[in-house]
Amino acid sequence: MRVLTYTSLFPNQLEPAHGVFIYQRMSHFARRDGNEVAVVAPVPYFPSWLPGEKWKIYSKVPRQEKIGNLTVYHPRYPLIPKISMPLHGLFMFLGSYFTVRRLCLQTQFDAIDAHYVYPDGFAAVLLGKLFKLPVILSARGTDMNLFPKFRMIRPMIRWTLQRVRGAIGVCTPLQEAMLDSGLAPDKATVIGNGVDTTRFYSVDRVAARERLSIPQDAQVIVSVGGLIERKGFHFLIPAVARIAPRYPGLKLYIVGAGEWEGKLQSMIKELGVRDRVFLTGPQPNEQLKLWYSAADISCLASSREGWPNVLLESMACGTPPVATRVWGTPEVITSPDLGVMVDQTSESIAAGLDLALSRTWNRDRIAQYARQRTWDVVASEVEQFFRSKLQSSEQPAAVRSFA
Repeated sequence: MRVLTYTSLFPNQLEPAHGVFIYQRMSHFARRDGNEVAVVAPVPYFPSWLPGEKWKIYSKVPRQEKIGNLTVYHPRYPLIPKISMPLHGLFMFLGSYFTVRRLCLQTQFDAIDAHYVYPDGFAAVLLGKLFKLPVILSARGTDMNLFPKFRMIRPMIRWTLQRVRGAIGVCTPLQEAMLDSGLAPDKATVIGNGVDTTRFYSVDRVAARERLSIPQDAQVIVSVGGLIERKGFHFLIPAVARIAPRYPGLKLYIVGAGEWEGKLQSMIKELGVRDRVFLTGPQPNEQLKLWYSAADISCLASSREGWPNVLLESMACGTPPVATRVWGTPEVITSPDLGVMVDQTSESIAAGLDLALSRTWNRDRIAQYARQRTWDVVASEVEQFFRSKLQSSEQPAAVRSFA
C-alpha cells in the first residue's frame, strides 16, 4: 500500500518531538511488508516584516529531510496568526499543491493519510479531489474537542468529514464528536496511540534520582506538558500546596515550556512552594524515562486531551498516573490498579495525589500493561482499517491524467 501522509504535526529538524506520535504510527506502518509512505508536512511562511519571532523560526526548516525511515517534504503556506484561521486550510492546500503534484507524478499513491481535521484534513480533501485520491483522516484532539465551537470553522469541518473515505479517532469521544459533525457511522473507528517501548521503560529509581539530582528520600510527582492553560498546572500547583503539610519531602517537577511560565512562577511564589515545585524547562524526549522512573507518581491535569501519550509513557516506566477524567483518559487508565482519575479542580487533584502517594502500587504490572500497546500493534490496526476502506474503491487515476 502506497500512502501519502499529510499533516503539519510532524517532527522536523528544529522540533524533533513535534507530532512524534504521528511519526511513530506511520514509521511503523511503513515497515510493514508492502507499504510505502511519503510525508508532506507543510510549515508556515511568515512575512519577515510582521512581528512574531515564534513563527519566523520555520524559515529554517529544510524543504526536504529524512526523519528516521521516512522522507519528509516541507512546503510553505502563508500564515497570519489569529487572522487567517478561516483561510488556514485553503492556504495550506495552495502551498502544498506543487509538492503533492510532483510526488503523485512519481508514485501512484493509494490514499492520502491526513492528520488533524482542520486545517490539515480540509486541505487534504481538496488535494484528494484534485488528484483523485481517497482520504483517510485522523482526529487528534483540539481539532474536534475545540474547533467545532468556532462558527466560521464548523462548516469546513463538516464538509471535510462528509468527504473522507474513513476517519480514525484516537479515542471514543473524538469519534463521537466526528459523528456529531457529519461523519457517516460506517466510516468511523477508534485506534488509540501507542508507546515507544525502546524509549520508555523502567530505570532504577535510585540511579534516576541521582542523575537528575532529586533527593532520594523525597516523595516525587512529575508532570510533563506544555506550560499552557489547557494543561491545568494552575490547578496542580495549588493541589500540591494543599497536601504539602502531609508530605515533608514532597516535590513536584513540571517538565515543559510555554507561555504560562511566568504565571506559574508567580503562583509558586505566592503559594510559598518554591522549595516544593520546580519548572525544569523542556527536556529531551529520550530523557523522560528518567523523570518518570524517578517519580512516585505522575500527574496530568488537562481540561481536554485526545489520547494522552504521557499517560502510557509514564505507565510504561512503571509510574502510576493521576489524571483528569477527560476525553481519552478513561481509555488509557482502564482500572484503579493502573492509576487515579480526578476532576479538574485543585481539591479533586489534591485528593487524587494524596490517594496515589499513600498506596502501594504494582509498578511491574502497570509497566506490563502499558508496554502491550506498542506502535507495531497500532500500525497493524491502522493498516487493517486502511485496507477495509480502500479494498472496494477504484484504483487511483493514472498519474498522467493530471500531469
